[in-house]
Amino acid sequence: MTGPVDLSTTVGACPTERGVLAVTGPDAEDFLQGQLSQDVAGLAEGQSAWSLILQPQGRIDALVRVTRQAADRFVLDTDGPLDQVIARLERFMLRTEVTLEPLDWQCFAVRGPGAAEAVVSGEIVGPVPTGGIDVLGPAPQVSADVPSVDAETLEAHRIRAGFPRMGVDIDDRTIPAEAEVVPFTVSFTKGCFTGQELVARMDSRGSTAPRYLRVLSLPGRASLAGGNQITSADGADVGTVTSAAWDAAIGSTVALGYIRRAVEMPAEVRVADCPARASAVPR
Repeated sequence: MTGPVDLSTTVGACPTERGVLAVTGPDAEDFLQGQLSQDVAGLAEGQSAWSLILQPQGRIDALVRVTRQAADRFVLDTDGPLDQVIARLERFMLRTEVTLEPLDWQCFAVRGPGAAEAVVSGEIVGPVPTGGIDVLGPAPQVSADVPSVDAETLEAHRIRAGFPRMGVDIDDRTIPAEAEVVPFTVSFTKGCFTGQELVARMDSRGSTAPRYLRVLSLPGRASLAGGNQITSADGADVGTVTSAAWDAAIGSTVALGYIRRAVEMPAEVRVADCPARASAVPR
């Protein structure tokens, strides 16, 4: 397409990288049920759900999508390092008949109004919580009538939608509540899973996290990077930027960052000596 594209109003597709892992074997369902925060056993064939793989202490090791392809075959995909997912799962594979197989698959991200109705083909067509679908497989295809967009446009849409990226907005110190992912990644009706205690305790007690992921908007093109400090109007340090992009569709720089819970949203803040508006993640 020519000119800036706003994926909140226009459908578009972009190739993107995701690590893909097949989990197979007679114990695959039971194993994943004990390791993932979603109700894996409740998935029908072809159905996908977003989930967390947690440390025993409840911090995030991976944000993944899990898809059941058969009774004894599941596929996990993530935008984070696949080797970390494999290493984490292997630590808990004790006396279980499960095989982990990395898959050389490609992915198309389709976003915008009508994305779910787009003509696509692939092994997996998985929904995205912020709207749209991902099409995965050895050779996924998207109909030619869906316009192509570039990676910068896709990244700006991701950030504006408040969807965190592994290794960028989430690392092994992040807890689920502060990343604003619990509503679409955790089942509170399934049985026990690794790392459940912290998530369940915060939910049952209505506990608050010390910080939360927020969306930032800065007028014009600003030079931002992960690690930039976020300050309040009076100069107090209140948070840190994790990712940023130029959003040509709205003529603004958009960013994600963690801000202390005491800062009520929306709020006027400053980042890299520029004024910015912070708001809660839209869900």
